[in-house]
Amino acid sequence: MNVKKKTVKRGLLPYVFLIVIMLGIFSLFSIMNQKEHVLNYNEFMDVVNDGDVSELTLIPRDRAKVYQVQGKLEGYKENEFFTARIPMSDEVIKRLVDASETQEFTFITEEDPESSSLLLILVNVLPIVLVVGAAFFLVSKQLAGNKSSMEFGKSKARLSSDKNKVTFKDVAGLKEEKEEVSELIDFLKNPKRFQKLGARIPKGVLLFGPPGTGKTLLARAVAGEANVPFYYISGSDFVELFVGVGASRVRDMFQQAKRTAPCLIFIDEIDAVGRQRGTGLGGGHDEREQTLNQLLTEMDGFGENEGIIIIAATNRPDVLDPALLRPGRFDRQVTVSLPDVKGREEILRVHARNKVLKENVTLEHIAKRTPGYSGADLENLLNEAALLAVRRNKDAIGMSEIDEASDRVLMGPAKTSKKYSENDRKLVAYHESGHAVLGIKLSNASTVHKVTIIPRGGAGGYNMMLPSEEKICSTKTDLLEQITGLLAGRVAEEVVFGEVTTGAENDFSKATKIARSMVTEYGMSDLGPMQLEQQEGSVFLGRDYNKSRNFSNEVAHEIDIEMRKIIEACYENARKIIKENRKLLDLIANTLLEYETLTKEQIDYLVEHGKMPEENEETTLEEMSITKLKELAKEKGVKGYSKMSKAELLQELDK
Repeated sequence: MNVKKKTVKRGLLPYVFLIVIMLGIFSLFSIMNQKEHVLNYNEFMDVVNDGDVSELTLIPRDRAKVYQVQGKLEGYKENEFFTARIPMSDEVIKRLVDASETQEFTFITEEDPESSSLLLILVNVLPIVLVVGAAFFLVSKQLAGNKSSMEFGKSKARLSSDKNKVTFKDVAGLKEEKEEVSELIDFLKNPKRFQKLGARIPKGVLLFGPPGTGKTLLARAVAGEANVPFYYISGSDFVELFVGVGASRVRDMFQQAKRTAPCLIFIDEIDAVGRQRGTGLGGGHDEREQTLNQLLTEMDGFGENEGIIIIAATNRPDVLDPALLRPGRFDRQVTVSLPDVKGREEILRVHARNKVLKENVTLEHIAKRTPGYSGADLENLLNEAALLAVRRNKDAIGMSEIDEASDRVLMGPAKTSKKYSENDRKLVAYHESGHAVLGIKLSNASTVHKVTIIPRGGAGGYNMMLPSEEKICSTKTDLLEQITGLLAGRVAEEVVFGEVTTGAENDFSKATKIARSMVTEYGMSDLGPMQLEQQEGSVFLGRDYNKSRNFSNEVAHEIDIEMRKIIEACYENARKIIKENRKLLDLIANTLLEYETLTKEQIDYLVEHGKMPEENEETTLEEMSITKLKELAKEKGVKGYSKMSKAELLQELDK
């Protein structure tokens, strides 16, 4: 609180000086605009005797034994006045008093200003104070500007505080990664334990992995667990327009760290400064390369930086300079990958601490439905579910909110205002039912967790098909059945309507990529176990730019033939399964037209009993059919309910 008050006072001081200076300038201009007439004693007495005086002020000057006279004459303008000096005597005063009574002009007598010490100070000292204050203000501003220019090459690394402290308890799903970095903390706390056996602690630890997996959070946890100074900076804070500034900041950062060693330095997004030198489409970048050279020297050069450990994080380790990754600099490289099902459950428990969940919400079930989600994705999922619960005036977050939040994260919000014809709804229902049938009938295919015909994003509907178990490697059968499942939507359209639509565009794109990878990368074709293509990334584009081709035009023709054989075989297999299970296809499609969304539990019940489970008091609005929802809307007096979609009915009934 005191710091804030001091800051406010310092901020107001320049404005106070400015106002005082402006007032002084205005008073000076007003004085300069006045016109003064100086009269001697005789001239003054003449104008008094002639009756020309309209206003008179008498100011005694005791030290000089005279009166200072100031007044106005008839015909003077507002800015005109006269002054005179007359002897200090009673006779003169009497003559002036008599003249004022006979001529009836204003006569004022004031005290000697020199007798007032305060007024004397104001008149004589205040101008000097103003001038000195203005000069001091200007000089201080100039010195401040020079100081900031001198600090241009200073490090922007900030020292971590205990506020919002993060510990390993707040980091879930990274058991092995925490063990790797916990050695750093143990060494800083008890270095003799390691030095006893001749062990040298790594000078640098590089954390890399997909975005949102918790690399920065892990570094913050190291700061929270360690009882040593922790500096943190972004890689982009080093790079500046002027060459040499980045290198200067690196030197200054290590100088600061040496004063507080042992300590930790965390560099986030190090690829901003650590990219490979002398490569890329646009040539080198002199400033960045000088900064990188200085960083390499400080980490492992002639100078020793004892007790300083560097932790860095990046999403693109492939673009980093090899000299940065060699032993002696970043000795240890830790991959922070996407969490598995157990890790996702632990992460959900951390983010669900401050959430109010219903009793039917099972975090284990949510973890199984979210393969490929990072920690940031899971946190966003629960936050979106909480926002939906508030929007729906719920007291707790239920599975319906989590399902909707998952759909929003993957596909975007439901387009309830977009109207589709009944024919379009039927086409989409059979298309999505085709995917569902293949997911049910193929043993190695992904499990159908949800199917809906509610449009989201650019899709008229979608299938949430997740693997039954998470695998490190996929077999040839797995890939073929994935392609078969992707083609099932087009096959269902062709079998039922004898016509095809553009709705399978995304399915074809995915199926073609899998088939080409099988032929050119995985060696799963008659061309044999050869890798004919491999991805090549440009280090400055940050993404796959092209593929290297290690084959002739004749082999390229054979690749096309093999891809076509795979696609056609999967297409025919999908057609066979769809025709054999036409009744199941019709059942799922008609149920979709009635309910618009089916969950895994509902699909399993539908396949086993041939009908949906009976609706009871525990059935939520989202699980009810459109017919039942319209009956409820009629009871509540909702206008236009007969023409509403299920999503619109849910919105009206939630009100």
